[in-house]
Amino acid sequence: MNLPNFSFEKRLWKKGFKFVAGLDEVGRGSFAGPVVAGCVVFKLETKIPKNIYINDSKKVTPKRRKIANEWIVKNALAWGTGEVSAGVINRIGMSKATQVAFRRAIENANKRMQRRTDYLLIDALFIPCVRGLPMKRKAARKNHNLKDGRGRQEAIVKGDQKSISIAAASIIAKVYRDNIMKALSERPRYKRYGWDRNKGYGTKEHGKAIKKFGISRYHRKKFVETFLSKSI
Repeated sequence: MNLPNFSFEKRLWKKGFKFVAGLDEVGRGSFAGPVVAGCVVFKLETKIPKNIYINDSKKVTPKRRKIANEWIVKNALAWGTGEVSAGVINRIGMSKATQVAFRRAIENANKRMQRRTDYLLIDALFIPCVRGLPMKRKAARKNHNLKDGRGRQEAIVKGDQKSISIAAASIIAKVYRDNIMKALSERPRYKRYGWDRNKGYGTKEHGKAIKKFGISRYHRKKFVETFLSKSI
């Protein structure tokens, strides 16, 4: 099995980009909870220990994710998460909310690093209007699969399975969001939805709970409305 590596990062480091950030989001398709983005910047000399398993967060067990998350936050040059609530998603839509989450994650990583990232590697998306990151107007309009050197962003299909930085971002975002959903599920009024198990995604258990109890302030109205319309 091919695992993510530093090939994308090394190509950019050789071109003089010292602060290459990997970015990914989690929770985009769930019925409830926030969308969370992760941003990770590694040092040029970073070596991943054999006992640290960094891959697409969906392919990593909870135990391995926890271990990897702890290693990443201790050893990355910088990292950051960006969270956008279900309430904001309901108001501005998922696409814009995801962009806000990415920008917040980048800013938080920049604060830890005390300088700005100079190139972004993103899992299949383009992030418009990133503060401090130059981009060409023509590239900004295309909004897909930017090539190297155009806007200092590169959207990589299945990037969390190819780039270590993107995979690391997916792990810290996943751990952060899972912890949010577990904490919410401990509140008496939300236990009925089983968020500690389904993390807000549209499982059969979650769907039944929505039909029985209705939605909460943490649900995404359009997502649930679509689900209910299909289940009639």
